[in-house]
Amino acid sequence: MTSIGLIILLLLLLQHSSVLFAWQDYKDYHVFELTPRDANEESLLRKLAREKPQWDFLGSRRRENESTVRVMVPHEEASSLVSLFDSHQLKHRLLIEDLAPLVQAQRAENLRSRLHLQLPHIDVLAAFYTHAEINAYLDSLPERYPKRAQVKQFGWSYERRPLKVLTISNGDGRRNKPVILIDGTVHAREWISPSMALYIIQQLLENYAENQELLQDYDWVIMPVVNADGYEHTHTVSRYWRKTRKPTTDPECVGTDINRNFAHEWGRDAGSSSDPCEDIYRGERPFDQPESQVLRDLLLHYSQRLNFYLSLHSYGNYLLLPWGYTKDFPDNYQDMMAVAEAGAMAIVHATNGIYSYGSTFYLLYPTSGDTTDYALGVANATVAMTMELPAGGFLGFDPWVSHIEGLVTESWVGVRAMAVEVIRRYPTIVEDRK
Repeated sequence: MTSIGLIILLLLLLQHSSVLFAWQDYKDYHVFELTPRDANEESLLRKLAREKPQWDFLGSRRRENESTVRVMVPHEEASSLVSLFDSHQLKHRLLIEDLAPLVQAQRAENLRSRLHLQLPHIDVLAAFYTHAEINAYLDSLPERYPKRAQVKQFGWSYERRPLKVLTISNGDGRRNKPVILIDGTVHAREWISPSMALYIIQQLLENYAENQELLQDYDWVIMPVVNADGYEHTHTVSRYWRKTRKPTTDPECVGTDINRNFAHEWGRDAGSSSDPCEDIYRGERPFDQPESQVLRDLLLHYSQRLNFYLSLHSYGNYLLLPWGYTKDFPDNYQDMMAVAEAGAMAIVHATNGIYSYGSTFYLLYPTSGDTTDYALGVANATVAMTMELPAGGFLGFDPWVSHIEGLVTESWVGVRAMAVEVIRRYPTIVEDRK
């Protein structure tokens, strides 16, 4: 680090967090950990999550064979939350009394790491990067790998950020190969998701010799950041923001959940919300978000050769299959289960990490209008899946920079194994070079 860079960093770190980073500082936000003891208590927590949008229920977090749920609340809501939990005899404990120092420490760590950044090069394992930095990196790849990497812009976010997609091939010039399509950052606060997408890119390009079988007869299409505005918002204003940034009919509540905005069984109350203030707000109508339109167009563009769609999320150690909106199973459910099993077993053997896999409806909770259901039901994906990456940090969505390597290397084992299984199950004759 240069002396000037060190001085700048020290000056920044000495400032109050709100001045330093101009974000919501989460002063006196409490975090509680809940341990539901049976299905009834799990159902009660889901009900409370819908009825109390100001309480941020953060999903399940695994501890050996136990799943816990964390909920983040502002100080003024803490007493009513505890009273309600006591009245229902829900097992709970105060995990964090003031979230602010922890958020500040993580931000400072990431800032220190990114001071070494020399665009367009990025070290995926060394920091969490902004949308602009990720785009700069993507734009550099065709020059570095002219026969194997191609970048296209498929559209714009609401705040006019370019939404870019990378296609990786083996450079043999054969056309119309089947496609493995991966997206990340549908939900803004899930920072390990774009890191995972970038790690996949580096494995396929920089470690091509080890992974060339994955590209022999398949092309990989990767969109690291879908929700660009929301993701930028988490870097500059509010770390735990989830939705997009397009205004809604409620001036007090901004943004829509992209993963409830797709036109396949859109609008079911059991799996989404019509309330703009809720985190699972589905929008006024399907595809009323520019970002969901771009991802829709990408899926439909490859619909005739889309053999594997994988959406990267966090957290929870799940491989979630359609359908989310119904207890019924799609016709090819067992084939998709075999693909998910290949990934889960590979991770177990490599790291002892435990993934659950199966129907979103049964394994997690009902969803409607999500990307995976749309990929299977409309875009003709052969296999469609959401991968909920492992938890990290204090709330699950906020791993430390030092945790990136462990999370993405373990997850790559599963992604690679699933890709191998898809390629084995669905070999396709492709056209010769023309």
